[in-house]
Amino acid sequence: METAVIGLTIFVLALFAGFEIITKVPPTLHTPLMSGANAISGITLVGALLAAGSERDLLMSALGFVAVVFATINVVGGFLVTHRMLAMFRPRPKRVP
Repeated sequence: METAVIGLTIFVLALFAGFEIITKVPPTLHTPLMSGANAISGITLVGALLAAGSERDLLMSALGFVAVVFATINVVGGFLVTHRMLAMFRPRPKRVP
């Protein structure tokens, strides 16, 4: 039970820190911030996989599964946004008249 309270405290603090960071960053920096968060989400995905596969508690496995789903959505979405952002900086091919 004590471990669950510590984990819940860390989760709430992470929510607060994430909300404060996102609201304080100007909109022009959201895309580079999301690109940088892809690497962090990869680490989150590994931790979520470990939690989901621990088989210590059904609640822990269920929360781990939810974490895997959300981390995967974040990683895939981040890579798609990064790809689109990088495509905006590529030179366009010249049209032949």
